[in-house]
Amino acid sequence: MITFVAAAGGYALGSIPFGLVLGRLAGHGDIRDIGSGNIGATNVLRTGSKGLAALTLLLDLGKGWAAVAIAARWGEPAALTAGLGAVVGHMFPVWLGFRGGKGVATALGVLIGLAWPVALIAAALWLAVVFVTRYSSLAALVAAAIAAAVAPFLAGGAAAVLIAVLALLVILRHHANIRRLIAGREHRISFRND
Repeated sequence: MITFVAAAGGYALGSIPFGLVLGRLAGHGDIRDIGSGNIGATNVLRTGSKGLAALTLLLDLGKGWAAVAIAARWGEPAALTAGLGAVVGHMFPVWLGFRGGKGVATALGVLIGLAWPVALIAAALWLAVVFVTRYSSLAALVAAAIAAAVAPFLAGGAAAVLIAVLALLVILRHHANIRRLIAGREHRISFRND
């Protein structure tokens, strides 16, 4: 029962579409109608509002961390289940017809709650790849793969397995981006306001 409640609670928390809500509150309309059509911080950045994108990033990250932190009171299995639920909720929110985001920030929040050294390495790699290439998708793919690779050495057994599952989910959600990267048609991040 605790595991079920943790999964459901994590899913409910993860399914809050902060990017969509903040975009509408800021007068940008439905952010799914611009850029990649995604509800995450990278697409919010395409509205030209760096502050709104940063807030979206923090809230999406925060919901992953909060799901783990709250459920951890009932033990590691509950924390792991809640973390998985949060990422799945962000990727497939019932409120949006199960069409959500890529789960990168929410997964990072889960990593912070479960194994902060892994999160630190993943975040540093994401920033480095974005700085060099300006491809958010490529940065996410590299960070996810490296997080899964280092998790067995820096996290517990069960946590390492979950991190590998989250990495796989993030990579699978980027299937269209992978095709565009291969074809040379992927969108780059612009940090300038147009």
